[in-house]
Amino acid sequence: MTPHNDNQDTRVRPLIGIVLGDPAGIGPELIAKLLADPASQESGHAVLVADTWLWEEGQRIAGTRLDLPVIERFAEAHEYTTPVLMPIDSISRDETRYGEANAAGGRSARHALTQCLDAAVRGDIDGICFGPLNKYAMKLGGMNFEDELGFFADYLGVNDYTCEFNTFGSIWTSRISSHIPLKDAPSYVTRERILKAARLTDKSLRLAGFAEPRIAVAAFNPHGGESGTCGREEVDTIAPAVEEAQDEGLTVSGPHPADTLFLKVRDGEYDAVVTMFHDQGQIAIKLLGFHEGVTVHGGLPVPITTPAHGTAYDIASSGKANLRPTHNAFKLACQMAASNRLSS
Repeated sequence: MTPHNDNQDTRVRPLIGIVLGDPAGIGPELIAKLLADPASQESGHAVLVADTWLWEEGQRIAGTRLDLPVIERFAEAHEYTTPVLMPIDSISRDETRYGEANAAGGRSARHALTQCLDAAVRGDIDGICFGPLNKYAMKLGGMNFEDELGFFADYLGVNDYTCEFNTFGSIWTSRISSHIPLKDAPSYVTRERILKAARLTDKSLRLAGFAEPRIAVAAFNPHGGESGTCGREEVDTIAPAVEEAQDEGLTVSGPHPADTLFLKVRDGEYDAVVTMFHDQGQIAIKLLGFHEGVTVHGGLPVPITTPAHGTAYDIASSGKANLRPTHNAFKLACQMAASNRLSS
């Protein structure tokens, strides 16, 4: 591991802060596999924020061996072309029980993420990629938000619209409501939220390399509301929002009946779908590409990505975790971070 040559531009490749995720899940194993894979470093380089013992444990499970240079400050990472470790002290071995969500694991993940958020605010890193979290553990550990996106937005002082995107390959989904009870979903179907979701979808896809994103907006009711005879949301709310987005120059269409829309997306007619509630898009995209999927936290000033699957407590510590979604998440964080730098 050699320091970067002072005569070279240390910021050609974006620097991404890496977090192991929930210590009791498959995150440590996945990050160990990611950083040991030379292909992962082609898009950017990484600073791992982790407890040293947990990093070593992840490598043991993954069957990898990578001795990372240790740094004390994020800014030092720019002196290297290879991954580096910034050690923290967030959880003990005795507090970690594989396959079990607990407060200690939630606090550990939140502490590591906070270090990266602070570094992003200072401009020391260009993006963040984290191993899978468990929302219940995060809440036990003191996260007072419905999900990590709410935590990120609050910590970064973002008051505008934010949204989780799920993507694999060239297919993206966004949603106007996320981790809420389904009974509350109708109240989120508003013209303003749909319009903001369409705008953010267009902006985020452009950062990811789409020159002219084609966005479809899903209907809320069965069969698209059947011209108002099976619900009025499409007529009164969704269609006017789509028209306004079109007037702004966005390539948007809809509302499209959700039960057939994803067939058209799969066949390449659209790049992204704005869905009306969590499972409307999640079921479709996980069926189409579960072993490839990435979650992007949209609307934040810094790109933040993670594999779209969960902590997989049932296979934690087994060495069986599939690297592909984590590799895709890191690559996408690098791509969006590089686009951010070019546009700033």
